[in-house]
Amino acid sequence: MKITCIIPPAGKKERPAERTAGCTTVVYPMINIYELTVAAVLEREGHRVCCEDFVSGKRSLKQFTQFLENDTSEVYLFWSVNLSIGVDTAASQQILRLRPEAFILYMGPAPTFHARNFLQQERQIVVRGEPEMTVRECCRLIGERKPWQEIRGISFLNGEGKVQNNPARLLMKNLDLLPFPARHLVDRRRFSNPKLKRSPYTAMVTSRNCPFQCIYCVPSSLTFARELEHRAEAGRKPFVSMRSPENVIEEIDLLAAQGYRAIGFMDDNFITTEKRLQPIADALQRHGIAWGCQARADAITEGTARILGESGCGYVDLGVESFNNEILTYIGKHLTRGQILRAIELLNRHRVPVKLNILIGTSPLETKETIRETLRTAIRLKVDQVMINIVSPFPGTAFYGLAKANGWIEGGEYVPTDVQHHSILSYPNLSSREMENLLFRYNIRFFLRPRFIWSQMRRFSSFSEFWRACKALKNKLGRIKQQARA
Repeated sequence: MKITCIIPPAGKKERPAERTAGCTTVVYPMINIYELTVAAVLEREGHRVCCEDFVSGKRSLKQFTQFLENDTSEVYLFWSVNLSIGVDTAASQQILRLRPEAFILYMGPAPTFHARNFLQQERQIVVRGEPEMTVRECCRLIGERKPWQEIRGISFLNGEGKVQNNPARLLMKNLDLLPFPARHLVDRRRFSNPKLKRSPYTAMVTSRNCPFQCIYCVPSSLTFARELEHRAEAGRKPFVSMRSPENVIEEIDLLAAQGYRAIGFMDDNFITTEKRLQPIADALQRHGIAWGCQARADAITEGTARILGESGCGYVDLGVESFNNEILTYIGKHLTRGQILRAIELLNRHRVPVKLNILIGTSPLETKETIRETLRTAIRLKVDQVMINIVSPFPGTAFYGLAKANGWIEGGEYVPTDVQHHSILSYPNLSSREMENLLFRYNIRFFLRPRFIWSQMRRFSSFSEFWRACKALKNKLGRIKQQARA
């Protein structure tokens, strides 16, 4: 059976959604490693799978229509996030019109939570939560022309036109059973990571979910979908699933043999123990691969920092959010300002570049002065990069319930918002406009500093990598400028 994973183009005046983290629009093209894992599962079942990415390929709405008119796929797969709901549902209408005999399957956090938004007729199926085994079963039964309505983990319109939500599917514990992502389905030249400044680049995932309870948290789009489904079924966060170091190293060896020179690990928390980190870092160092990861500040010890430094780790993303201890306590971060500063000190000592992720507006305790203090601190510290976003009350999080109950959401209800630029929150002592203005000013202050520009330029290994990073920075600052004018 022919199956196509599809990323439709955005409208002329729309920025396309970034679908791996799922909270922002595209700054630079990121490979959707989650969708490619589903594709690999389907290939292992004997299906013919294609990936049509109209965003990274810079193809137009007209070309999307022309593709559908000539395509013969029996199933179309969408990986949908909140910011892509409008684009994906519009694209689905075109598929239903031009390919009425095809099935459409939706995966990701948006259809998991907003199933009704995606369902207009009986050949559309929402795959909730963790998608691989559910999609495999759906496609097998569709291909065999057998009834699929009893499959666990799906939602669809029943004979009465009402949404039927089947019971959840059990989550995977042993991720080693999954095949490696089907990276051969995409053009690797389209993807890069400005933090690593080397190509060919790809992403990897070695675990799913995080055990901590931050009230606002929207992790990667896969783990958020997993979490939304498990919370709805069991009333709590899901367990963390991990790949074995041996399985991870096998994929690293394969990527090195295929010529990849840079890897970004997308795990919510890549660093757990020194015992797990050491063999993976050794494999990356053996192949001379540039790499980076995300970690909590309390995972950075003298030992882990040493391993990162010795293996040539190109960046560590630290989820800091704030340097105010009261705010950190309120949001359930289970970190202190001292722990964050200590982690930065250790990483600097071992020459590991640090990227700080700051999230403003996470608490009614936030004021213009607490935000200024956090951002001034971030700029004073000797870190490689700072990413500043504004918190959004994503449905399904504890923060959404608080914001809804206290009337902090402008207009009364969540609407999809690019957290890099806009806020739909207003507190009694802090408005959405004030947060947006602070975001604008401190982004400009950080990214246009001579020290930042010089430190980044001297690390590029080729002009093409430098040019890609320039375009990413232009996308980010250009949209910030537009926001300031609005």
